[in-house]
Amino acid sequence: MCGIVGYFGDKPSEYIILNALKRLEYRGYDSAGISLLNKNGEIFTLKEQGKIINLENNLFKKGKIAFESVCGIGHTRWATHGEPSQANAHPHTDCTNSISVVHNGIIENYSVLKKQLTLKGHKFKSTTDTEVIPHLIEDYWKKSEDILFSVENAIKNLKGAYALGVIIKNKENVLVGVRKGSPLVLGVGDNEFFLASDIPAFLDYTNKVVFLEDNDIVIIKKDHFKIYNTGKEIKRSIKIIKWDASQAKKSGFKHYMLKEINEQPEAILNTISDKVNFENYKISFENSDENFEEIFKDNENILITACGTSWHSSLIGKFLIEALTSLHVEVDYSSELRYREKKIDKNTVIIAVSQSGETADTLEVIKNFRQNSTIISICNVLGSSIPRESNYTIYTHAGPEISVASTKAFTTQVIVFFIFALYLAKLRNEITDKKYKEYIYQLRNFHNDVKNTLTIDSDLKKVAPELSKYSNFLFLGRGINYPVALEGALKLKEISYIHAEGYPGGEMKHGPLALIDENFPAVILLPKDRLYDKMLGNLNEIKSRRGKSIVFTSENNNDDLSNIADYCFKIPEVTSFLQPIIYTIPLQLLSYYIADFKGCDIDQPRNLAKSVTVE
Repeated sequence: MCGIVGYFGDKPSEYIILNALKRLEYRGYDSAGISLLNKNGEIFTLKEQGKIINLENNLFKKGKIAFESVCGIGHTRWATHGEPSQANAHPHTDCTNSISVVHNGIIENYSVLKKQLTLKGHKFKSTTDTEVIPHLIEDYWKKSEDILFSVENAIKNLKGAYALGVIIKNKENVLVGVRKGSPLVLGVGDNEFFLASDIPAFLDYTNKVVFLEDNDIVIIKKDHFKIYNTGKEIKRSIKIIKWDASQAKKSGFKHYMLKEINEQPEAILNTISDKVNFENYKISFENSDENFEEIFKDNENILITACGTSWHSSLIGKFLIEALTSLHVEVDYSSELRYREKKIDKNTVIIAVSQSGETADTLEVIKNFRQNSTIISICNVLGSSIPRESNYTIYTHAGPEISVASTKAFTTQVIVFFIFALYLAKLRNEITDKKYKEYIYQLRNFHNDVKNTLTIDSDLKKVAPELSKYSNFLFLGRGINYPVALEGALKLKEISYIHAEGYPGGEMKHGPLALIDENFPAVILLPKDRLYDKMLGNLNEIKSRRGKSIVFTSENNNDDLSNIADYCFKIPEVTSFLQPIIYTIPLQLLSYYIADFKGCDIDQPRNLAKSVTVE
């Protein structure tokens, strides 16, 4: 949700903090702010509603800021407590302007704390939950001007999830980071250190990262940092991130989303190459060990849990695993599963799916069930919370995904599920060698099929102006492509604000058909497979009710659909198990061009955030 940035080094911090905040814009925000600490220990704070450019323009409107700083914190706010406003924007300070805090998360007991602090004489300027934090630190700072003592005792009063960046007016500059339940990473550069909610914030400066754990407090000074947990100094290892800084930039594309759609051939190739050896047809996973194989020899049930787009890829995972093995698979929303009194059988393996590895609901499911279950996560971010809480992790290799609307993360999750299903089928002797090698061989050049699918780009751009005038869309698919219809509808909703529903074609007669008229177009996934005639029936039903239709079908389909469909696009023919990827890409492009024609804020759609780190 909110984006946190902190910097301590030998460069002017205002430039680095602003640049890092821009790298976190994808998280979604309504206001931005910055606090800078100069060499004399003075704090300068500026906050603005709206985009970061408003903050930047105001900061430099006189040609220079109040003073140069080598230490500071910055924030982009996604409102949870208190409306979007300059007063509610972060950073928040104490009564004496000696302590400044940025926060991601929710303080559940803030109203009680605020009453207690008000009775002590503290003055509040906002309606946020965050503002209690600097006042709490102030209380302890008055007792003992010790940074660790003040911060550690202050957070003992907090209930909820939080990641904090703190600067304190003192004889020497200091930057403090705190993590509990919300993401926070430490970047280690040459004579400089960074705090951030996500790695892309500081990739321009370093790829060396320390992943902070729950209850960690990191105290950063000029030439070193120390990490404490429950009062004791501890060591955390430095990890090297293989992402390139250029991957987190637009590189000439109008939007990150369009760039990331076009990066899918490479992302899929990288994910496949990491797991499949085409010389010996062997599948292996980077974090598995000798016990990994044993898990699926004894267990017969899999429960997949995820949210949003990852839930759609999980539904496809269910189709793939059940089609290739005798395992029973359930898929459940993490946000529902965490509160349901579900009994997990001891022979059930839980697979948690998350692009960021920080999805709050999915993380809570893992914590609820890990004592009695083996947890395998599918994730894109090395060292994030969900992989650390899991027994095993299968990484996608999509690279950084900046646009709020997920594209390459989704398709790499699907390719992981296909590889994993093949792995299980081979492990359990539920597939012939011939068929297994056949599927492995199809993976060898699959990235080229994905690349060929992208050539539909210009055709979809041409029809977007006409389709953008509609207020409702229906997306239809069957079998393994039903989740693709759900995903297509979600993409259109997310970035164009057009109402859309995904539905299984076989359910049309059970209600949705009542909606069809000339103002309610349907997007129909019509591969030339065993369900082709069934879906063709849906197309005819829509046509007979004067409904508009946009059809995607296989390039080997020789049927003339021009008399039935208003628009018909042909895409590469692949095995049915890989169809979801091939059919998703045109839907991503269709949604993108409709939203672009409407002038929507595609990378940062209203009310949404990239990583949902609060409930």
